[in-house]
Amino acid sequence: MTGERSGPAPLILTAMLPDDLHSWATGLRRDYFPPERNHLEAHVTLFHALPPSSESEVRDCCAAFARDYPPVPARLCGIMKLGKGTALKLESEAMLSLRDELADRFHGLLTPQDEHTPRLHVTIQNKVSLEEAKALQAELGPLVTPRDFAFAGLSLHTYRGGPWDHLKSWRFRG
Repeated sequence: MTGERSGPAPLILTAMLPDDLHSWATGLRRDYFPPERNHLEAHVTLFHALPPSSESEVRDCCAAFARDYPPVPARLCGIMKLGKGTALKLESEAMLSLRDELADRFHGLLTPQDEHTPRLHVTIQNKVSLEEAKALQAELGPLVTPRDFAFAGLSLHTYRGGPWDHLKSWRFRG
């Protein structure tokens, strides 16, 4: 795999979309993400780079949260502009609260990027021209119907410069 590095790799924690929304958004990524850069399925990143040394603690937290929380309510709101890209805009106060609890537990381990509350989204296009991004936003804007859904769980991955390596997923069942 191109860009592969040996040794410990940063951990990425994502919120799992329900199967139908995940499949649809992955299809949008396949259609609109530059193919040479599209190594991933649709995802919602909660933490971009937790230290590899925290893997056991992260796994324990995810297992506990999956045990204690039911699927987390959220809403697909429409299209989000990303400058030279396009995303599906999501809202979920409940997921942001859960993420804040995780951030408190990981205090001292977070990068500056992960110290900030994220804008929940699914990137479907990135690193294209501003014109291409605006054209897709104009095309998809009227077609993306807002709807409620629930995040299904949490997923942990490692990053070694290319596709992510999936470590484990935990489905909410609280």
